[in-house]
Amino acid sequence: MGERIDFIAREQQRLDVLLAEAMEATRSRAAALIREGRVEVEGVRREKAGFEVKPGWRVCGEIPQAAPARAVAQDLPVRILYQDGELAVVYKPSGMTVHPAPGNPDGTLVNALLARLDSLSGIGGELRPGIVHRIDKDTSGILLVAKNDRAHAALSEQIALHTVNRAYITLVEGRMKEISGVVDGPIGRHPVDRKKMAIVPGGKQARTHWRVLEQMQGASLLECVLETGRTHQIRVHMASLGHPVLGDPVYGRKTRWNIQGGQLLHAYRLGFTHPTTGERMIFEAPAEARFYEWYHKLGGTLEALPGEADGRTKE
Repeated sequence: MGERIDFIAREQQRLDVLLAEAMEATRSRAAALIREGRVEVEGVRREKAGFEVKPGWRVCGEIPQAAPARAVAQDLPVRILYQDGELAVVYKPSGMTVHPAPGNPDGTLVNALLARLDSLSGIGGELRPGIVHRIDKDTSGILLVAKNDRAHAALSEQIALHTVNRAYITLVEGRMKEISGVVDGPIGRHPVDRKKMAIVPGGKQARTHWRVLEQMQGASLLECVLETGRTHQIRVHMASLGHPVLGDPVYGRKTRWNIQGGQLLHAYRLGFTHPTTGERMIFEAPAEARFYEWYHKLGGTLEALPGEADGRTKE
């Protein structure tokens, strides 16, 4: 549990200033908590740091525990698909956060990697060592990890240049009207709910290529290929088409299937150029049992789904 803040303002002042004083923290820390929607004034959530609080108004909120300054090694179920002296390709199970953060101080992919790999790059800092890119907590699939700073910089450049191939399979609500398409919509923080992302003017460029693999009764199996990699990109883009990812607790809708456990989304394919040898490397991995169970419940009939090569493959 975090710290409970509850006080009455004695003078008119900006919300971030008052909160910082009450927490004995920096204004930037206070402002971040306000933007995350963790602070209420007179019972109303306020998300602007500069909101003017008047004398006698009550300010309260739940302040999460700070993340540890350093991640610790933990023996957790993470599969290493490949590794050499420069990098590793790993399979993250659904339900696991990629790196420690407030509310998730341990039990993350980083904690597992510290126990299983002999080194990790330091570019990401003490809490994100080796992390070149991320996938959501409840999304399963393949991630690329850097074992030294040189490899990290080179792999990050490939991601910035859109030369890393990242393909997903997902089950979405409804039958698609077309067999393929591209969603090109800039993504940023939702203007009202700061815990969500949305297609917004001025957001970061985001492009998702999708194609139908199979149409079922009331659902579709899609392959989605990222041209960019924004937070919640596939989930936001599919929802914008009116076909949210099934099981998505944030962007989805209640359905007759009552899918629990998070979104049915799996990062099955990862392709990149080795930063030292220049060799093009492609890896695939199958979805978890839960994905297959729902695929068959929804009427799926394909004998094999993408990713069943399970390991290094050819382009």
